[in-house]
Amino acid sequence: MTITLHWLMLVLLAVVYACIELRGIFPKGSGARTLIVEAHFMPCLTAFVLVWLRLFARTQGVAPKIVPTPPQWQRLLATLMHWALYLFMIAMPLLAWLTTSTKGHQVMFYGFDLPLLVAEDKNLAKQLQGWHELLGTFGYWLIGLHALAGLYHHCVMRDNTLQRMWRKPDQA
Repeated sequence: MTITLHWLMLVLLAVVYACIELRGIFPKGSGARTLIVEAHFMPCLTAFVLVWLRLFARTQGVAPKIVPTPPQWQRLLATLMHWALYLFMIAMPLLAWLTTSTKGHQVMFYGFDLPLLVAEDKNLAKQLQGWHELLGTFGYWLIGLHALAGLYHHCVMRDNTLQRMWRKPDQA
């Protein structure tokens, strides 16, 4: 299940980033731009729900061992990277929802209007939007470093880190 969730989260995040990057080709205030921004929310909030499932799954199982065992400093960095990614996948949707709430708009999620989290506050909306955009840029780096680390382990370290994410644990 964790392998499936891992790759599903990647697809969702790719769609989230694609939507937000593509919005720039549409003029502000246009229906197409509004639609693509709203489409950005669906995979974002889906990832938010699924990250909790991933965290639960992480507590239920033991990941297959990396062979050969990496040095302690690499294991520590891997743990920090994973927790940074989890925090990112929790913080981004919450910031988006808070930003939308402070703009006085509701978020639609699979046909349901989610409640406003806070009262309308245009100044706070600008601040939250700035944090959301900054964290979104940081996310590119975080995801990129995570992918590069997997490739480094596969191509340079020649361990089974990447292979563990392609096969079920009993096949690794």
